[in-house]
Amino acid sequence: MNSGDYPYIWQAGDWPNWRFILERTQKQSMDVTEWLAWFLDTLHRAVDQARQTLDAVLIKARFWQFWATTPLNERQVKLLNRLLDGFEGKLTSIKWAAIAKCSPDTALRDINDLLTRGVLRKSEAGGRSTSYVLNETPMVERGHP
Repeated sequence: MNSGDYPYIWQAGDWPNWRFILERTQKQSMDVTEWLAWFLDTLHRAVDQARQTLDAVLIKARFWQFWATTPLNERQVKLLNRLLDGFEGKLTSIKWAAIAKCSPDTALRDINDLLTRGVLRKSEAGGRSTSYVLNETPMVERGHP
């Protein structure tokens, strides 16, 4: 059995222990309870991981379906995809400029355009710590969870 056969089980599991548990089971009483418990726990974690991956893909697909008719530039698409893929930390105009490889002024224009269109919203903190998040309100209001 190789890791490519069952990728989610491989990622979620503790495959180095798989052979150890199986060999120990075979050498002792042939009671497969311990191995079966390990396998079912690994399978459960794999299903959870697959579900999380599917949820993320569906959220991203729904987002792009909802905003499909909104004209966006390449930088905006790139940064929105970053947010949808689980951007770590707070997205500020400075980070936008660095990731999009553009000037801070261009980053701010991109952000303001998305704020005006309702794609983004400002986070709670303001001033120098202003950051931006995806605005889920329009999607929820129109029945797109």
